[in-house]
Amino acid sequence: MNEEQLVKIRRDLHQIPELGFQEVKTQSYLLEQIALMPQEALTIEEWKTGILVKVKGTNSTKTLGYRTDIDGLPVFEETELPFVSQHTGKMHACGHDLHMTIALGVLAQLAEKPAENDIVFVFQPAEEGPGGALPMVESESFKSFKPDGIMALHIAPELSVGTVSTRAGLLFANTSELFIDFKGKGGHAAYPHLTHDMVVAASNFVTQLQQVVARKLDPLESAVVTIGKITGGTVQNVIAENARLEGTIRTANAAVINEIKETIELMAKGFERSHHCEITIDYGSNYYQVYNTKDYVDRFRHVIRNTNANWHDAAPAMTGEDFGYFLRDIPGFMFWLGVNSPFGLHHSKLNPDEKAILVGVEVVEAALRQL
Repeated sequence: MNEEQLVKIRRDLHQIPELGFQEVKTQSYLLEQIALMPQEALTIEEWKTGILVKVKGTNSTKTLGYRTDIDGLPVFEETELPFVSQHTGKMHACGHDLHMTIALGVLAQLAEKPAENDIVFVFQPAEEGPGGALPMVESESFKSFKPDGIMALHIAPELSVGTVSTRAGLLFANTSELFIDFKGKGGHAAYPHLTHDMVVAASNFVTQLQQVVARKLDPLESAVVTIGKITGGTVQNVIAENARLEGTIRTANAAVINEIKETIELMAKGFERSHHCEITIDYGSNYYQVYNTKDYVDRFRHVIRNTNANWHDAAPAMTGEDFGYFLRDIPGFMFWLGVNSPFGLHHSKLNPDEKAILVGVEVVEAALRQL
């Protein structure tokens, strides 16, 4: 595929973002594009709204995998681009349209001229939620395609086009969503003694949460507990019967996230007694750490030397990515691809530079042929 074709594909995909496990149009479009490629070396299988494609190698001794995510976000797009999202309230605000385009570009090259080894392309749904990687990894479909090593990329708005960046070891954190619901007894603001105020309970809970990392964890462990949203009550003169906290837990150590959850649950039990309420906790989507295999990163760095891309050493980040579930079972790595956008990931005005697509195709194809 040439640059013009790849840009068209990216813009087509950008217009049809769909949420996790709802990627029906996206899957159909991807299958249409794959059907246009030479089919002799391809084995194709659908999994839910995702796709698995194996390209048979010419003299295979192992199987390498490449994963791309395919879902969009519940974000109202504000880019004013001529190819703006046609699905109101949904947007490819995390760059998955570029991710898919690069995967199709590499797949087209390998379908025309297979690599020596077998290559598996994983078009994974629901990365943004509720989490598609874990059920995909555990599926019989994936097990029949399972590669010996796997790689993936993620766009990096802050990096210039032509830059790739990664590191051995921890790249992304362990993450968990956090939803806490409080139920007490509402009533008139003039009679607080007859009520159990859940705005007060939830507010105190938020304050106590700040001590979980500061006073309950080893200070050498990296962790963050953030509450990003609080809701409660109905009107200004009625004491709230219900309140809800929404947030996230992020840790650099897989074991620490469980310690934090246990501490939050103990806090909840105490609050139920002291604030005369019922508290329920839901951890929503959980993502396992992206921990890159050193040997693969070292070899990838060597591959980059013979491409037009520039290498940049990455720092670990507290962002989350469910590609970690692939790396928990399979050696491999993820890397950042620079796209030079003034707006960051998940922003309603994210606008990656499309010149990064050819860089991604070159780098990924070279890696899959040489690793």
